Amino acid sequence: MPIFAADRLDDRFLRALPIDASAAPGVRQVTGAVASLVTPTPVREPRLLAYVPEVAAELGLPATPPDDLAAVLAGNTVEPGMRPYAACYGGHQFGHWAGQLGDGRAITLAEVLGPDGARREVQLKGAGRTPYSRGADGRAVLRSSLRELVCSEAMHHLGIPTTRALALVATGDVVVRDMFYDGNPEPEPGAITTRVAPSFLRFGNFELPAIRGDHALLRRLVDDTLATLYPELEPTRPGAEARMFVEVCRRTARTVAGWMRVGFVHGVMNTDNMSILGLTIDYGPYGWLEPFDLTWTPNTTDAAGRRYCFGAQPHVAQWNLLQLARALLPLGVAEDELAAGIGAYQVEFTRAHLGNTLAKLGLREAAADADGDDPLLAALPGVLTAAELDFTLFFRRLAEVDLAAGTSLDARMATLADACYGEVVGAPRARLEVWLDEWAARSRHEGDAAEARRARMDAVNPLYVPRNYLAQEVIDAAATGDLAPLHALLEVGRRPYQPQPGAEALAARRPEWARDRAGCSMLSCSS
Repeated sequence: MPIFAADRLDDRFLRALPIDASAAPGVRQVTGAVASLVTPTPVREPRLLAYVPEVAAELGLPATPPDDLAAVLAGNTVEPGMRPYAACYGGHQFGHWAGQLGDGRAITLAEVLGPDGARREVQLKGAGRTPYSRGADGRAVLRSSLRELVCSEAMHHLGIPTTRALALVATGDVVVRDMFYDGNPEPEPGAITTRVAPSFLRFGNFELPAIRGDHALLRRLVDDTLATLYPELEPTRPGAEARMFVEVCRRTARTVAGWMRVGFVHGVMNTDNMSILGLTIDYGPYGWLEPFDLTWTPNTTDAAGRRYCFGAQPHVAQWNLLQLARALLPLGVAEDELAAGIGAYQVEFTRAHLGNTLAKLGLREAAADADGDDPLLAALPGVLTAAELDFTLFFRRLAEVDLAAGTSLDARMATLADACYGEVVGAPRARLEVWLDEWAARSRHEGDAAEARRARMDAVNPLYVPRNYLAQEVIDAAATGDLAPLHALLEVGRRPYQPQPGAEALAARRPEWARDRAGCSMLSCSS
C-alpha cells in the first residue's frame, strides 16, 4: 500500500503551468517554464530520525510513521501519482541580481490534499542534483537539515508564519562540505528534511520571467497564484495583481515583526528566500539574539557588510518587496498601486512592531514625546546593548520584577541576574537602573495586577527558543546516534511560552564555552 494515496496527490501546479520540455541531464538554463521534472537520487541507507505527528495529520498520514516512510522521504521510492519536480526561479542575493537560481537541492514530491481539503506541497531538501544545482551535489548535511527541522517547528509554535517540517531522514551517505569556506572540506553525514507548505513560491519565481522579458509566463504564473493562493482577492476583477501585492506586503510585515519580537535573525534574506505567502522560508545560517545587538548577523558571509543583521531586517524586507513590485510592472500594474503596497508594508510593520514591543513590556499604550516617539521604547535597545543582556531571558525576567515604588534597584537587578552575560557596572548599570525605574512607574500607572501583567508578558515572550548552541549540542549527539536531545528540544519547542519541568537547561543563556565555538554563534551558508 502506498503511503501517500494516489487519490490525495495532485500535480495541479505542473498541469496549470508550462514545465521544462527537456529531460537532459546536468545543469542548464531553463526558459519558458516554471519547473523541471526531476527524479530524486537514491541514497544508501535511509533511516528516519524524526517525525512530526502534527504535520503528518495535516497530510493524512498516521501519527506513527509507516515502516516504508524513510524510503519515500529519502527519494528512494517514488510512489504512484507523484511527479517530482524542481522549481525554476531567480533572485537578488546580497543586493545583486544573481540570475537563474532554482531548486538546486530541493525536489517537490507532490502536492498533497489533506483531510481538511487543503493542498500542501511536500518537498525534500537534499534529495540530489537538479538542473538548478549549478556546481553543487544537490545534497544536504545532518547539521543544516536538523537545524531546519528544529527551527521551522519552533517558529510555528511561537506563532510566526513559517514552512513546516514533516521529518528528518539520515541518508547513510557521506557529504563533503567546506564549512568555513577556508579550503578545508570535511566529510559529514548526509540527511534530508521533508518540508511542507501551501506553496514554496518565492519573490524570485516572479522576478526571473520579468527580467528575462517572458511576460507571457509571468502573466500565467501571477494568474495561477491569484487563483490558487489568493482566491479571496477576486482574481477575475480588475486590479487583482495590485491587491495581491498589497497583501504580500502586509503578510511580510507581520512575519518580520514576529521575527523582531522573538529575536530571530534569518541571516540570508535574498529575494529567492522570501515567500509569496509571507512565510518564513529557507532556514540557512539563521540565529537567535543572545546578547542584544541590533547589528548582529549569524551569517559569516554577511559579517563584513551586515546587510542581513537583526536591526536591518525590516528595511531589507521592504527592499525585497520593491524588487517584487518591479517584477509586476510588465503586467500593467500602475506604479502608484505598487507604491500603495509599500506604504501598506510600512504601516503594517510599524503597527505590529509597536504592538509587539508594548506587549513584551506588559504595557497597553505608547507615550509619545514631542517627536512622536515613546522615550521608554526608544531607549530600550541602547540599554540592552550596553548591559549585554540576553534578549530572551531579559523579557521573561522583567515580568518577575517587583514594581512596588519602594523596591530597591538592587532587588530589581537581582531578578535580572541570569539574563546578564557579565557584571553590569558603571554607566551601563546606571542606564539600566534609570530605565527600570521609568518602566516600573509606567507599569504602576497603568494599574494592572501583577499576575495579569506577568501573564500577558509571558504570552508573547518565549522562554524557550532553539538557540544555536542548543542546536549544535543536538547535532553533536545525533551524529553519535543519540537522538534523545533532538526529541527533547522538539518537545520543548511545542510549548515555548510555558515553563516545563526538567527543561531548565534549555532556557539558559549561552554558556561562555559557546561564545566562539563553530555552530554556536555564527554559521556559514554551507549545507
